[in-house]
Amino acid sequence: MSKTSWIRRSGLSLAALAGFVLPAAAGTLDTVKQRGALQCGVSEGVAGFSEKDAQGNWRGFDVDFCRAVAAVVLGDADKVAFTPLSASQRFEALKGGKVDLLARNSSWTLGREAELGLAFAGITYHDGQGFLAKRALKVDTALSLDKAKICVEAGTTTQLNLADFFKANSMTYEEKVYPSGAEAFAAFEGGQCDVLTRDQSALHGERLRLAKPAEAIVLPDVISKEPLGPVVRSDDFPWFTLVKWVNFALVNAEELGISSANLDEALKSTKPDVRRFTGAEGGFGKALGLDADWAIRAVKAGGNYAEIYERNLGTGSKLGIPRGLNQLWSMGGVLYAPPLR
Repeated sequence: MSKTSWIRRSGLSLAALAGFVLPAAAGTLDTVKQRGALQCGVSEGVAGFSEKDAQGNWRGFDVDFCRAVAAVVLGDADKVAFTPLSASQRFEALKGGKVDLLARNSSWTLGREAELGLAFAGITYHDGQGFLAKRALKVDTALSLDKAKICVEAGTTTQLNLADFFKANSMTYEEKVYPSGAEAFAAFEGGQCDVLTRDQSALHGERLRLAKPAEAIVLPDVISKEPLGPVVRSDDFPWFTLVKWVNFALVNAEELGISSANLDEALKSTKPDVRRFTGAEGGFGKALGLDADWAIRAVKAGGNYAEIYERNLGTGSKLGIPRGLNQLWSMGGVLYAPPLR
C-alpha cells in the first residue's frame, strides 16, 4: 500500500501527518503510537535499498526494515510514511523530528554519533566504498585510477574516503562534486567523469541503470568500511533499544530457522530459545513497551534477515549481490546478534 493510500484510509490529511511531531523527550514510542504511523526517512532512490516501484510503492532492504518496525510498534507493516531524504538533509531531518527513524544507507561513524547527537541501532548491512569505471579506461583495479576524473556526492563519508585513498597511494584525481547521488550518476553517464564512487552495493544498481551497462565495470577494490544501519536520536534510549532489537530479532530469526513461511510451527515449538522469540516465555515484549509477540510481528512483516536480503539484494534479485560479509557468523560471515534471553 502506498503512503498516500494509507493516509486516505486512515482519515489523516497530509498536512496533519506532516505536522504531527512531538519532541523526542516526550517518548518516540508514544508519539508513534498516538500518531498511528511511523515516519521513516529513506534515500531518494538507491536500487535494492529504497526506491519506488512502477505503482509508486516504496520497496527495498531499508524499506522492509521500516515496515518491520511499524509492524512491531503498531501491529501493521503498512502504517509507515516514507520521507525521501538526500545525504545533506538526512541527519537534520532526524534531529529536527521530521522522521522517527532513518533507514537510509548511512555509515556508522564516531563523528556522526558524538557530534550530531545521533545513535546507530546496529548494522544491517556491511558495505564498503568502491568504484564504477568506464571500460574505455581499460583499468581493472582502483590503483590504476591515477589522474582520473571522479564523480562523488557532496557531504558524505564517500568524499572523505576518496581523498584518503588517493593520498595514501600517492595518486592524484580530478574531483567532480555533486549535491546528490542522482546528479553524480547523471554526470558519470553523461561523460563528465570517467569514474563514479559510492558504496559497492549502490554501484551494482547504478551500473544496471546505465543505457549500456556492459560499458562500465564495478572494480573489485573496497577502500573503506561502511557499516550501514538504522539511526535514531540519542536522547531517547527506550526508542533506540526498541529499534536495535528489531534489527537483532530479524537476524536471530534466521539463525533459529524462523521465517515468514513457518511462523505457525514456531508458535507451537517447545524449544526454549524459540519460545522466548515468540513471546511464550521471557516477557521481553513488556520490557520494550511492546506486546509479547513483537518479534513474530517483525518477521511476519517481510521475513527474517535472509528473506529480506535475498528479495532485495541477493543472487535471485536484479542486483545479484552474494551475502559475503552479511552472512551469519556461523556461515562464514560477520552477521551476529545478541541472544533473546
